[in-house]
Amino acid sequence: MPTDTTLDTQAGAAVYSPWVLRLYDAWVLGISNRWAWQCATTDVLLPFYRKHVGARHLDVGVGTGFYLEHAGFGPAQHLSLLDLNQNSLRAAAARLGRADVSWFVQDVMQPASALGDRTYDSIALFYLLHCLPGDMAAKVCVFEHLKPHLAEGGTLYGATILGDAAGHNAFGRKLMSVYNKKGIFGNRGDTLEGLEQALRDHFADVEVKLHGKVACFTAR
Repeated sequence: MPTDTTLDTQAGAAVYSPWVLRLYDAWVLGISNRWAWQCATTDVLLPFYRKHVGARHLDVGVGTGFYLEHAGFGPAQHLSLLDLNQNSLRAAAARLGRADVSWFVQDVMQPASALGDRTYDSIALFYLLHCLPGDMAAKVCVFEHLKPHLAEGGTLYGATILGDAAGHNAFGRKLMSVYNKKGIFGNRGDTLEGLEQALRDHFADVEVKLHGKVACFTAR
């Protein structure tokens, strides 16, 4: 499927300034996840992240590096980071405190040329898809671009906040409205069914589970 070059991914990435990154964990992982999206970070998302980490791991859309820091990586595991925003990459790499971490500046809606021929046992996309522009039919290119970098037997997995059809509470509706108007989110039309179909277009073994207003997915 050809990539739609008219979709602008900069707005979703540009918000992560050093100032915003300092507030991100408290606001997003603490307050918003529990009260707006009804999917607690420590109860649901972090255990899910840790469960699927492989020996060679690629994190796409790294945020502040919270999940990476708390994933329990051993010294023998190889870690790579990919993001369009260099502030996020620097923050996540610094948080890991490892000299052997590879990181790549890349728009995931374009072919992942920065990765070369590297392959990974696990690829994580946490809170990435809802920040991308377009509908799920446009976002499916992300799976197309990352699939060649998934090793045989590997797992691509992640979590994304669903759109209006998920039935958000008042807090969630307010955040959805503000974030989508600013271009930070692009998820108003994202549905559980649309996500599952997009994954099945590229992977044979797909599982999608709903936790509050967040879809957690695995694909092999």
